[in-house]
Amino acid sequence: MKQKALNTLPKTPTGISGLDEVTGGGFPTGRPTLLCGSAGCGKTLFGIQFLANGITEYNEPGVFMSFEETKSDLEANVKSLGIDLEKLIATNKLRIDHVKSVRSEIEETGEYDLEGLFIRLNHAIESIGAKRVVLDTIESLFGGIDNASVLRSELRRLFHWLKEKGITAVITGERGDKTLTRQGLEEYISDCVILLDFRVIDQIATRRLRIVKYRGSTHGTNEYPFLIDEKGISVLPITALKLEHKISTEIISTGLPSLDNLFVEGGIYRGSSTLLTGSAGTAKTILASYFAAESCRRKESTLYFSFEESPEQLIRNMSSVGIKLKPYINSKKLIIHSSRPSLSGLERHLLVLHRLIEENNPHTVIVDPISSLMSVGSFGEVRDMLIRLIDVLKQNRINAYFTSLTHQGRTEHDTTVDAVSSLADIWMQVDNESENNNHVRSLRIVKARGMGHETTIQHFIITPKGIQFPNRENKNPLRKK
Repeated sequence: MKQKALNTLPKTPTGISGLDEVTGGGFPTGRPTLLCGSAGCGKTLFGIQFLANGITEYNEPGVFMSFEETKSDLEANVKSLGIDLEKLIATNKLRIDHVKSVRSEIEETGEYDLEGLFIRLNHAIESIGAKRVVLDTIESLFGGIDNASVLRSELRRLFHWLKEKGITAVITGERGDKTLTRQGLEEYISDCVILLDFRVIDQIATRRLRIVKYRGSTHGTNEYPFLIDEKGISVLPITALKLEHKISTEIISTGLPSLDNLFVEGGIYRGSSTLLTGSAGTAKTILASYFAAESCRRKESTLYFSFEESPEQLIRNMSSVGIKLKPYINSKKLIIHSSRPSLSGLERHLLVLHRLIEENNPHTVIVDPISSLMSVGSFGEVRDMLIRLIDVLKQNRINAYFTSLTHQGRTEHDTTVDAVSSLADIWMQVDNESENNNHVRSLRIVKARGMGHETTIQHFIITPKGIQFPNRENKNPLRKK
């Protein structure tokens, strides 16, 4: 018996990075969507960007009806985010209408209905053939109504009118004390309800988005971080819900032949993720720099994300052990991006990484160290961020290399190790021990998925010519014959 094809709900893409992914394609076409949240969470900007993207990316004209901000205020507020409303209006594909609702006038007449609004909104829609409408904010429109029954009747009437017009509408609303909105009714008569939240934790501001309901459609149910920057809004979902990454059997070098020989195949798989953990002074950054330099030698672009050293400091320090990074920077094969973790929240760091990856299309990405992120996020938040990052890298077959600072004596129970060790394909652990008043460095491969590897502890030294494994021959005794 043949299975019937499922009828999918028509959707209108928002064009907002990440939002179409968690909504399964966008907002419901021809139906109202409610965006609710407290002040400063980005409701108005979501509405503006929904309209602007509709015009520039999908050739769908739109109407923005504001009950608070004037047209000139809106134009000035969003210009810094790269949205030129004047230009869009000039193309006759955007109409902005500021409706002033005065409570005293409603109290004097004793009557209130939306007939005038319908006429005004209908004229704006038909004048440009609008497909999208944003009403911002609903509380200002009904601010003069104390009669609950009249309020509910007019709200239902507004939503039904929008549906009859077949307009994809976004309506913003302020969050109530015990309800999603002040009236507590919009959330029940809307087909899609999205809750925006703006919170401050440990002096770091973060914004979150959650789809409360979406009639007739599956959707993401988690809280998703989102950012507002000079390029507008970006929602950061987990990029893949299924583990369907394409893999490679190609072997690449770690940059150290002696280290390559610890693996059966004489190196690691291309596109794999490597985690290197160890306490301070165990050569984590040096080993990461070997990996970066080797990638550049293969004439592959490399992105090095450093949380502790500036580019000049990293270049100087690696030069002292024979790793010359400067030529690769000059040839633009190596890009070093340095920033303090406390500069911004986890979401912004992830967004910066995403954009650098999109702009530079690297073959290798190094994050040194991921443990620094614990200062700006909890264990769960850091893990979620790294899941998203590793997922992006695996989808694009990018070699990933992470270092993590651990504490002496409890390496295997460190929070960052717990967050990433199960996600990484390869986990190497470096250590620093004291023996006869000397520091003795060692390396151990904890795991290497899909590949045989040496399991014993390997000692190494750091010289002006780099890292050397004195007790390790260049040949690979593990290689298959």
